[in-house]
Amino acid sequence: MPAQPPPSAVLPRRRWQNRFSPTLVRDRCYTRCFHSAGLRRAAVPLQDGAVVHLWLPPAATTGATPLHPVLLLHGFGASATWQWAPFLRPLLAAGLAPYVPDLIFFGASSSPAADRSPAYQAACIAAAMSALPSAPQRYVVVGVSYGGFVAYHLAHAFPVAVERLVLIAAGVCLEDADLAAGLFAVEDIAEAASLLLPQRPEDLRRLVGLTFCHPPRFMPSCFIRDYIRVMCTDNVKEKTELLYALINGRKLSDLPKISQQTLIIWGEQDQVFPLELGLRLKSHLGDTSELVIVKNAGHAINREKPAELCRLIRNYIVDPSVKYRDDRKTFQRKMPLVFAGILEECDKEVCWVEPKKGGLFATAAIEHKYTTAFSGARDSS
Repeated sequence: MPAQPPPSAVLPRRRWQNRFSPTLVRDRCYTRCFHSAGLRRAAVPLQDGAVVHLWLPPAATTGATPLHPVLLLHGFGASATWQWAPFLRPLLAAGLAPYVPDLIFFGASSSPAADRSPAYQAACIAAAMSALPSAPQRYVVVGVSYGGFVAYHLAHAFPVAVERLVLIAAGVCLEDADLAAGLFAVEDIAEAASLLLPQRPEDLRRLVGLTFCHPPRFMPSCFIRDYIRVMCTDNVKEKTELLYALINGRKLSDLPKISQQTLIIWGEQDQVFPLELGLRLKSHLGDTSELVIVKNAGHAINREKPAELCRLIRNYIVDPSVKYRDDRKTFQRKMPLVFAGILEECDKEVCWVEPKKGGLFATAAIEHKYTTAFSGARDSS
């Protein structure tokens, strides 16, 4: 058996990798964004041994009651800092108080429990929030992708705490049978795990191609390997189990309905969770929900359309009478029934759709068939 290299032969290499790692540099930049925005870290131990790490808004550290507390839940391929750093200053400027946790097995959060369900994730987040000094009694929850699954369970299990909900590209209405039916780019859970937890450059390239509407053309292999080494090698077993618990045996008939008002945001070109799931969710929730489709965006809507996404979140929380809802109230009564419930905003970036008795309208139909009708309706109003 070959002798193990002495520590001096290994540690300098690791120091060199860390010193020149572009992924670690970006990670530090995101962490500085949180600090510079006034957020502070906290670690909340729970009774079952789990520890939830989260970032607290400036108001929470001073003991003041935040005006608009909002809980931001990240997706499967990110931690709290990577997902939400670009949104902090605009949300804070609008008067929102963001609480930003790392979900269990992401970032610094961990648990000895065997439960891998999103319901357990929701219970941990709710327990951590209630354990905070000066914790808000009610808050809005915003969840991206996997974070949306957790947000949905949070709203169902803790309706007193969750005031409203924003679900971003969260395929909570998916079914196990959708994999075999060919709805997704993968055929089974094992392939989904290899894609969402990439260990090879070709897997990460494929993931980026599916996630972005316009993926970057230049992705050097050295940067990709560095990203995998830093971001994709921790808790791989536990995260794989999270995926199996999320999808295996899932049926829409088992999904409970929630009573909170819910804003659903979806990228028109989403290939990870196709738009059909957003329409399915809108139909499942009915009149308590609204669906906004962001054009020219894929699953990584937070990366491709951060300004539009931030505006939608901010307006929905701070001012419920946002533009697309105001316009609907103003001129919907003057429109023919077939056009009612569909709104395309002037910037051609966001479409608002609602299922009617006649069926669901696709964004292509909105763009090509109904623009003239909307223009006439606005003029007449």
